[in-house]
Amino acid sequence: MLTVRAMRLYMGRVWVAWSVLCVLTMGSGRVEAQPGPFRFVKPTVRHVRMPFLLQRNLIVMEVWLNSRGPYNFLLDTGIGTSLITDPNVGQELNLSLHGRFLVAGAGEERPLEAFQTRGVSVRFGKEIEAPELSFLILSEDVLDLSGYVGMPVHGLLGSDVFRSFAVEIDPEQQLLTFHQPERYKAPAGKRWARLPLDMEGRKSYLTLPVQVSSSLTLPLKLVLDTGAGHALSLETTSDARLVLPENRLRTSLGRGLSGNINGYLGRVPALQLGRYRLPALLTSFPDAADVAQRTDAPRNGNLGFELLKRFRVVIDYTHNRLLLRPNALFKEPFEHDMCGFDMLALGPTYRRFKVMRIEPGGPAAQAGMKPGDEIVSINLMPAEFFSLHQFSRLLHSADGRQLLFVVRRPDGELYTTTVRLRRQI
Repeated sequence: MLTVRAMRLYMGRVWVAWSVLCVLTMGSGRVEAQPGPFRFVKPTVRHVRMPFLLQRNLIVMEVWLNSRGPYNFLLDTGIGTSLITDPNVGQELNLSLHGRFLVAGAGEERPLEAFQTRGVSVRFGKEIEAPELSFLILSEDVLDLSGYVGMPVHGLLGSDVFRSFAVEIDPEQQLLTFHQPERYKAPAGKRWARLPLDMEGRKSYLTLPVQVSSSLTLPLKLVLDTGAGHALSLETTSDARLVLPENRLRTSLGRGLSGNINGYLGRVPALQLGRYRLPALLTSFPDAADVAQRTDAPRNGNLGFELLKRFRVVIDYTHNRLLLRPNALFKEPFEHDMCGFDMLALGPTYRRFKVMRIEPGGPAAQAGMKPGDEIVSINLMPAEFFSLHQFSRLLHSADGRQLLFVVRRPDGELYTTTVRLRRQI
């Protein structure tokens, strides 16, 4: 039996991020990206486009496994080994399991059991395939990504994809373009920012100037993490000069592989991405104890898709570069949930919303809402008319906005209340 250290698989009200590093993919030091297992079915093809869904700042794409599907997978630069989080998938496909692993990670609970499976054929549409791919399969779906995203989610695809192609992501059009990397020509134009990527193991890193206070700017090493729903996360234990901002909110940042992740939300004055400066950046600061277990390369934090979605993005591992061009979302402010509760989507269509946690002293708590409440209607509209993505955007919408909720208590009692959204950071 082997032990796998896995950390930063956070799933919470504010953000989702994960980073699994196991003995199957260990590596360190700056290296060139190695060719990946995916390929175009027709060798003469130079690029392939396909749609995706952007749900709660996460890239959801359809995947066929062993000619069955589609299954929904998240596209995530933050993981080295592709992961099946729903164990039912392994049973449906009758996958052979090899080796038993204990997956230990951030949080407070016992490690999870996981298994490796090899030789799985993977296909995107009709034009991209990996004849044989290895996955790590969790024994329990503890992350409940489906409940967080609001649609069925079966796993994550990581560096296997990004080592195979130059991947272009258009968040506005929700369109992915996979380019043959050796023949890919970077776009010209002054609006494109070009940043170098450092490859360590199977992950990519950026070193960026981050203004951490009014008088201090630091070059910080950040994981490029398309599987993180937040904008920026910083680990204060990585550098003595990284301190918590004075204006901060104590909160639960989510749930990891081994339990809850706690920490603070705050803002850094600015981050510089090439020629582009992003001010008042909402930032997560996880507790030191909750991120202490890790075996990947030293770093100061990670850069997530809440920030990256403001650009048209090209991730080119073959040439160790990240290309960015601002889109219509660039000037949108960075906001957190202004209501103050965590929720999961339930039911066969993920249109039932259950309150899992209430922020002490937050707007929802002041309005009398409690853990276990099910939201029945929102502003006199049945809750089932909203997707979880739409509901989440509503909670981030405007300081001072009032929302009328009808909730059902666990005992069946109906309760009506008005919540006034409040920007706390």
